[in-house]
Amino acid sequence: MNDSKWTGLSWGTLGDSITEANGYQPLVAEALGFARVVNYGRGGCPVTAGGDRDHGATVHMAREADPTLDCVTIFAGVNDFRLNKPIGLAGTRDIFTFRGAYVTAAETILRGNPGCRLNLWTPLQRDKDEYDNTYVNKAGHRLIDYVEAIRSIGLAYALPVLDLYAESGFNKLTLPLLTSDGLHPNEAGQRRIASMAASFLERL
Repeated sequence: MNDSKWTGLSWGTLGDSITEANGYQPLVAEALGFARVVNYGRGGCPVTAGGDRDHGATVHMAREADPTLDCVTIFAGVNDFRLNKPIGLAGTRDIFTFRGAYVTAAETILRGNPGCRLNLWTPLQRDKDEYDNTYVNKAGHRLIDYVEAIRSIGLAYALPVLDLYAESGFNKLTLPLLTSDGLHPNEAGQRRIASMAASFLERL
């Protein structure tokens, strides 16, 4: 008998291909007893609106989130880095910037479902197609800049942040072990994420 606080409850996951792959969710659901998991992940898509991947942008997918979900996770941002999305200034509501889109997504979920436990996960470190931790993209940003924007949004809205960038152990030395290509987690990587996510969600 699972005695988790989440036993029998529901969880929605927004994000990119790492979420769409549905690797970490079954592991977390089994550990915590979630009765229903709804996957809103869209591979290759950023948080930010605009461009040829706008259809799956997290800012738009947030509008599709079931308003009865007990827990909602946003796990995205690595594609914004890869697609050179501008971060934007603090306080912006411009959905064609990362900050504006992320804040809009969070507010969309909370306005439609203020009782849910919304939580934010930072991107993992990566090393693929030149885009690693030190690479500066065409918008002038490093991956850490998107991570820090997520951290600041979490602080501004009192939303818990699972800092996978800082604490997951995914780095240049371990990416061959934990990913299939320097970006996408393999089975071992998904287990690592799930282990951290389960303990994180249990304490909320």
